[in-house]
Amino acid sequence: MARKILILGASYGSLLGTKLLMAGQDVTLVCRQATADTINEKGTEVRIKLRDEDEHRAFKSGDLPGRLDAKAPADVKPEEYDLVALAMSEPQYGNAEITELMKRIAAAERPCMSIMNMPPLPYLKRIEKLDADALRPAFNSVEPWEDFKPGLVSLCSPDPQAFRPPEEGANVLHVGLPTNFKAAPFEDPAHTAIVRELEEKIEAVRVDGKDVPVKLRLFDSLFVPFAKWAMLLTGNYRCVQRDGIRPIKEAVHGDLLESQSIYKKVCDLVTQLGADEDDQVPFEKYAKAANGLLKPSSAARAIDGGAEEIERVDLLVKLIADQMGTPMAEADETADIINKRLEENRRKAAA
Repeated sequence: MARKILILGASYGSLLGTKLLMAGQDVTLVCRQATADTINEKGTEVRIKLRDEDEHRAFKSGDLPGRLDAKAPADVKPEEYDLVALAMSEPQYGNAEITELMKRIAAAERPCMSIMNMPPLPYLKRIEKLDADALRPAFNSVEPWEDFKPGLVSLCSPDPQAFRPPEEGANVLHVGLPTNFKAAPFEDPAHTAIVRELEEKIEAVRVDGKDVPVKLRLFDSLFVPFAKWAMLLTGNYRCVQRDGIRPIKEAVHGDLLESQSIYKKVCDLVTQLGADEDDQVPFEKYAKAANGLLKPSSAARAIDGGAEEIERVDLLVKLIADQMGTPMAEADETADIINKRLEENRRKAAA
């Protein structure tokens, strides 16, 4: 029998949604009413390049075995779903309609798999060495998370990279880097078993006899999704400069020894929290991938475009480093730059 999966976020969330649809599951995407109307009329289209093929293939929801619909937040009944995937950026949960939905999801006690770089507060409470309440300043809004039981919240690293082509509709997503989602377990083995079941069904999908990239991978460790932090602190957030922005490649390769030092410090911090070294991605592998990242990060582009809020993993890592007694001057500097750029944007918006 098909599982019913609720996914908050119809942009990046449609990537996981398409993988689930290919595996025969039923998916509901939560989004603005206008986007929901488009998806319910036209379906979704996710473009993925298969191995050894030169062109992306377009996977349309109407052609897939699972069932798809889209709803505005107020129309969702969380108790009807087996699993909730949270696939929006952290600032978006502060929207009044989303916050209200999150409170209903918490009340329904549905297992929630967060697909954010920023771990939700309830997930941070599962890390024994952390005082999660002291990390609240890193969040744009804490209200959406206050009612969740920590054991009902898991974390999945959003490693695949995808974007909406600007010339296309809100129902189209293009996958640029088809890596895997890396998920941590829930507290309840029964909830973890749901993720394992979905992992196996996605793994089994073939198209014209070929494997389809972007898998869901379940790990035993709570820390595997934290491997992304070193990449974010070394590359993505350091794209933001006091007087502009720069490409990820330049942030990483402009001073490779400095980048390697930052990367190691963040990896060491995650290991200090309880991660195994095997949970981390080697710097050499990341640096090689960064050679192809010729644009500034999405966070940097958002700040340069006037954003007043972004997801603050940089500030989270700074606060954790301070809390663990291993302060990082580089994280302090990055957080200070981003704080000032965001404050400047807020002043301009208020003027």
